[in-house]
Amino acid sequence: MNTQPHLDEIYERARLVKLLALDVDGVLTDGRLYFSNSGEEIKSFSTLDGQGIKLLQTSGVAVAILTARKSQLVSNRASNLGIVHVAQGCENKLATLTTLVKSLQLELSQVAYVGDDLPDLACIRKVAMGIAVPNAHPLLREYAFCTTTQAGGMGAVREVCDWILQAQGNYDQLVAAYL
Repeated sequence: MNTQPHLDEIYERARLVKLLALDVDGVLTDGRLYFSNSGEEIKSFSTLDGQGIKLLQTSGVAVAILTARKSQLVSNRASNLGIVHVAQGCENKLATLTTLVKSLQLELSQVAYVGDDLPDLACIRKVAMGIAVPNAHPLLREYAFCTTTQAGGMGAVREVCDWILQAQGNYDQLVAAYL
């Protein structure tokens, strides 16, 4: 496993981020899948992550969801948070991300990506700020630039949002609105 970079190094990369791309299961959720007796899928999302995403978008950083699975719950959560870039059923997340980045007239050097398992590895390796959650597959933790202290579904995304907001000088101003 790579050693965790110093916070100054994290902020240096986070200053350039214009797009935060997120996996769902294991990143926005704890990775567990719940099904009712009727077969209905249930997911648990963190409100801390949701608030971080809203603040990040307010600051002008775009947010995208890329997930291999398809779920109406993900569509609903994305809609509630105002996330317009949602790709479900992604067989090749890097191809999807590359297309999105081009459509937004950005470069992969302006992207942070948070993932937890092998389908996320190519994205983690290509973007400027590849981030793993602590319970990610060991290869992701090895190739990621850094790892969050919080687990997926438990504030990991909020931690990343706060890094970006602080690095870009927007954190204090956005938080002041709540004081």
